[in-house]
Amino acid sequence: MGSGRRRESRSGTMDNDIEGRVAQHYARSDLEQAILDALVAAGKDLDRLAPGDLAPVDEFHTGGRQATVELAAQLDIRPDMHLLDIGCGIGGPSRFFAETAGCRVTGIDLTEDYVRTAAALARRVGLDGRVAYRQASALSLPFEPATFDGAYMMHVGMNIADKPALFREVRRVLRTGGAFAVYDVMRTGEGALRFPLHWAASAETSFVASPAEYRRALEEAGFEIRKERDRSEFARAAFREAQARAAAGGPPPLAIHLLMKTDVAQKLANIIANIEGGLIAPVELVCRAR
Repeated sequence: MGSGRRRESRSGTMDNDIEGRVAQHYARSDLEQAILDALVAAGKDLDRLAPGDLAPVDEFHTGGRQATVELAAQLDIRPDMHLLDIGCGIGGPSRFFAETAGCRVTGIDLTEDYVRTAAALARRVGLDGRVAYRQASALSLPFEPATFDGAYMMHVGMNIADKPALFREVRRVLRTGGAFAVYDVMRTGEGALRFPLHWAASAETSFVASPAEYRRALEEAGFEIRKERDRSEFARAAFREAQARAAAGGPPPLAIHLLMKTDVAQKLANIIANIEGGLIAPVELVCRAR
């Protein structure tokens, strides 16, 4: 997950420190092997993997593959397009877009373990010609202006404090008229959040903002907001299902607990409590670059 075009002196140092802690939160040096072992335990043939076989583990956002499918349905993605995946994780959405729409996708992420694993999985499912991954910050994207036809980020902004800088940087690398889709957990009520959560162990690296703050930052960066959708009910159902599976004997071998690493039950309980308390909700925003 990404963060920042550098500010000067002390603030730049602070940005680097936050990004380092965010990257460490997600880091897992044995992640690729853990996923391969889980695939075998789930009965998959590693020499005959399809992109969909990875869906239970490589969609690290509320609602998983279903959320990706429903977000994609709101975008006009064509085979000739080049998309940017901001905070790509281990590459699930990028491979989905590449496989189903036939387009090219470049993903960036702060966490080197994620980038390395994303590339390895893409090779295994035969999509390495359509997807590429780079370790980079979302606030300092290593691309020329107007490089991409569209962009998206899924559960990324919660780790980035400076939303205006983030969206200015996305606008810089997008062509005019390009679509930009955001699917983030946003602040919907007052009160302290319960931690740990899957994106942060504490409030120090959690920067949840309201939909109004997102809208303002997007519009000031040069985006026109076309659609907005609160996904609270969708989230409640998804997390209750995950919690029920955990209570019934634990998750299956191949699931996002491999990415959560530790305190999985507590993280699930906390996200449900925060959503049920009206403090946060996943929200979609679909925009166009002016």
